[in-house]
Amino acid sequence: MGVSLSKGGNVSLTKQAPGLSAVTVGLGWDLRTTTGTGFDLDASALVLDGSGKIITDQHFVFFNNLRTPDGGVEHTGDNTTGAGEGDDEQIKVNFGVLPATAERVAFAASIYDADSRGQNFGQVRNAYIRVLNQGDGTELARYDLSEDASMETAMVFGELYRAGTDWKFRAVGQGYASGLAGIAADFGVNI
Repeated sequence: MGVSLSKGGNVSLTKQAPGLSAVTVGLGWDLRTTTGTGFDLDASALVLDGSGKIITDQHFVFFNNLRTPDGGVEHTGDNTTGAGEGDDEQIKVNFGVLPATAERVAFAASIYDADSRGQNFGQVRNAYIRVLNQGDGTELARYDLSEDASMETAMVFGELYRAGTDWKFRAVGQGYASGLAGIAADFGVNI
């Protein structure tokens, strides 16, 4: 079992797993009983430069753009129901393929069509993000989100970031009432 983090905590992944070259980031959640209207949460990743802005719009990985042009970040596919055990969606990151300008990769989840459906993260429980060594499947880090996010329709769960030659993971847990569009705008994505 990996390091369990609380909000703001971080861990060096490359010190935990020397020679680490690629990770799989799994995001998961369960839904509270609602009015019966279906929920569709979507995981996304943003590859950011040193200023905290998206490298190019094609470095915003989500259900409509499953891969960065360089292949450094790849979404494994959209789970529209969240049904089943384990990770609901996964995103793979290959550190050696990321552009040299990539300093961070932020991971978010948003509720699709949240405003028209009257849905928010207050109706989501057991949300988490975890980082797995792609080589052997070992869990290196995990962050279980516990904050009350009753108004938020999107959240940045965590981020990978470069520290010299090391890659680290930070638990973020920042909510957005403005949905995925708010996250995209904060990170400089043209939508």
